[in-house]
Parts: sequence; C-alpha cells; structure tokens
Amino acid sequence: MELESKLLEIDRLKSELDLLRPLSAAQTASLKTLFDIDFTYNSAAIEGNSYTLQETRIVLLDGITIGGKSVREHLEIVNHKEAIDYIEKLAKKELHDFTKTDILNIHRLILQGIDSENAGVYRKVPVYVKLKNGNIHKFCDPLKVIDEMDAYFDWLFSKKEEHPVFIAAEAHTRFVGIHPFVDGNGRTARLIMNLILIHYGFPPAIIKMSRRSEYLDAIESRQQNNDDSPFKNVLIDAVKENLEIYLDTVKNNIIWK
Repeated sequence: MELESKLLEIDRLKSELDLLRPLSAAQTASLKTLFDIDFTYNSAAIEGNSYTLQETRIVLLDGITIGGKSVREHLEIVNHKEAIDYIEKLAKKELHDFTKTDILNIHRLILQGIDSENAGVYRKVPVYVKLKNGNIHKFCDPLKVIDEMDAYFDWLFSKKEEHPVFIAAEAHTRFVGIHPFVDGNGRTARLIMNLILIHYGFPPAIIKMSRRSEYLDAIESRQQNNDDSPFKNVLIDAVKENLEIYLDTVKNNIIWK
C-alpha cells in the first residue's frame, strides 16, 4: 500500500477514535498501562536491554527488582517509564511553546543514575557507526552539534503543514542523524517522535523489537540515501496497529493488566 493510502487509513481510524472521545478514566488508565509497558520493553530491547516483556511489567507495576539483572538495565526500564510520563505532560503544550530544555530533559531522564555526567549534555567526542554494507557513517563533528541542534529546535518548534505522522518521522530521523549524545539517542528520538504523535491526538507508536532490523535499515536509508519513505512506512504501520488497539479497547471495554 502506498504511503498516501496508508495515511488515509490511519486518518480514518483516528477520526473513528475521536468520535469515541473522551475516554473513561478506566479506559485511559488501562491503555496507559498497556503502552507504558509495551513501549518501554521494546525501546529498551532495541538497544540491547535483556528484560523480557513480563519482567518489564513486573518492574513497572510491582516495583520489584529482577534478580540477575544489572542496575543499569533496571534503571533503563524505570527511567523510560518516567520519560513517558514526562512527554505526556509536555505534549499538552503548543509546539511553539516547547523549549530546548523541555527536549533535553527527555535525555536527562533517560540517563539519570546511569550516566548523570552526560545526561542532557551534548557529546564532545566524534561518533561513528559501521553500516550494514560495511561502510562507516560519521555523525556530525562534535564542534557542530550545538549548531545542528539549534537548527533542529528551530524546525521542531516551527509551524508545519505536513501530516503529524510525517512530522513525527522527521523529528526522529533528523535527531538520530545528528546523534547529539554519547548514549541514549535512539530512546530519546523515539520519545520525541511519540511526543509529537501524542500532541496531535494519536496513540504512541511502538517500534517493535521484532521489526528492529527493518527499523535500523530504514534509518540507514535516510542517512545514506536521504530516503525517508522506509522509515515513514515503519512508523505508519506502528501508528495503525495502536489505533486499532485503542478502538478495540474502547469499543469492547477491554481492561489491560
């Protein structure tokens, strides 16, 4: 299905969901529980965290530490949930009212207690990554990070006419293209992406661990060929999946545990 056709379908689903709003307090709480766990598990897993979905649920719902896991992995789970709560509050602001500090705070929350020295602080070292084809991709020089991020913020906070899903996609790919931090770039990018989606009334989009390879290939496609259509496809599929879950939950009064 072409991108435009997929957009029409998610717009139809969102319109259907909007007619059912406002959701009840029980439905809202139930969906938040579902997506907090799902989003946290998958985002952490993509970065190599070994927590299972069930273990993530136990940590977030019961506050229990899982035996045999490192403090870092535990903090990655707990911090991500705190960052989700943060972006949900932040999403109520207008885009032009966002500040650099608002966005940098997302990264601070991600790395708090893990690498506090670098939490919310731009990198001062070069970062390279070896791509799937064996080529080396060099992210921008550390001396240029401040200028690149200033340009990113100017774009992010500006008025836009694009579809919200495309804005969210670009917010992600632009951010990872700069790679402004030593660590936590992917998690921060996915949170910013969902900040945009939630702001525009969409459910959060969860890039599943099962689609990790496709997701990373889509990012490489943007970096190597300046082609963002693969990433937009991945994101649209994720948005559609969660819109359908929202609708099913509301229509059938499902309670997620």
